[in-house]
Amino acid sequence: MLDSNDYFLIVHRPLADFARAVLEAVGVPRKAATLVADSLVSANLRGVDSHGVQLLIWYTQQILDGNIDIATGGQIASETGSCMVYDGMNGLGQVVSDACCDHAIRLGRAHGLGMVTARNSSHFGASAWWAQKIAAAGLIGIVTCNATPLVAAWQGKDKILGTNPICMAVPGPNTFLLDMATTTVALNRIHKAILSGETEIPPGWAMDADGNPTNDPKVALEGLPMPLGGYKGTGLALMVEVLCAVLSGGAMMTGVGGLRVKHRPMRVSHFFLAIDAARFLPMDEFQARMQQMRETVKGSRPAAGFDEVLIAGDPEWRSEEQRRRDGIPVSRGIWQQLTQLADSLKVAVPVGN
Repeated sequence: MLDSNDYFLIVHRPLADFARAVLEAVGVPRKAATLVADSLVSANLRGVDSHGVQLLIWYTQQILDGNIDIATGGQIASETGSCMVYDGMNGLGQVVSDACCDHAIRLGRAHGLGMVTARNSSHFGASAWWAQKIAAAGLIGIVTCNATPLVAAWQGKDKILGTNPICMAVPGPNTFLLDMATTTVALNRIHKAILSGETEIPPGWAMDADGNPTNDPKVALEGLPMPLGGYKGTGLALMVEVLCAVLSGGAMMTGVGGLRVKHRPMRVSHFFLAIDAARFLPMDEFQARMQQMRETVKGSRPAAGFDEVLIAGDPEWRSEEQRRRDGIPVSRGIWQQLTQLADSLKVAVPVGN
């Protein structure tokens, strides 16, 4: 837990305006810059700081290096019935994903199911932003993507897989929102620990290069994130590769670049599925059954050492409520780097407290 000397509190709207200004300073058009900025600050609001404004450090470098084409939103490669393949053409991941979500929603409404798999994109921020966009349109949203090969398969030590997140959101306020990496934590949480000056990470997050558990974030960064649940995490990561990269014809596993890879585009693949629950049962019945499920989980007895039983989405919704009220804490280490970036681009820096 950081004390008040370790971070700045910044109101979310000025922080989003700052992020947008940084992106505009490297040439991103206003509409796209606003989308990217809002997606990053949304992650901060939800307490998912690993996918928040700290990513500006790498986004801007990727743009300046020419690995991201800020002028394109990609294009449809093929559309058949409820299925689409989308070519991101190395555009901004959020711009590509926004288009893909719109298509998935359109196809879902028309056919009951809408599935879009995208290739040649870049980092799209937190998966929850996109699943929630689909859910806000009244459909169940399932979103995945592959990622930079930094994870070994279970029983291996070669970096061949990404952290490959899986996300699901359902229509209705604060009912169920699952957003998880297929490693114990997303790699950006280890980067956040280093940027924040932390000297230890929790047990079970990562291994060294030889596959031995480590609590040292710098050793972890040179080593391997821990697969979620051992072989099960590897299986889930490969499932994501099938849905994203195999089906889209995009880069797979070691063919994917990354935010911190300088000399080639990321070429990440995404997957968006929109399900119209009303094709299966009336929406009021669906929402009632979802609420029953939620209440059953929340009403179960907590185990020793816990005050309550949480359901997917609870911690993030609580964080968002608090941070909208009190401000977003940004560690001094991260804020220093963002300030240096802003100074180099002649962007005004918001005042924190």
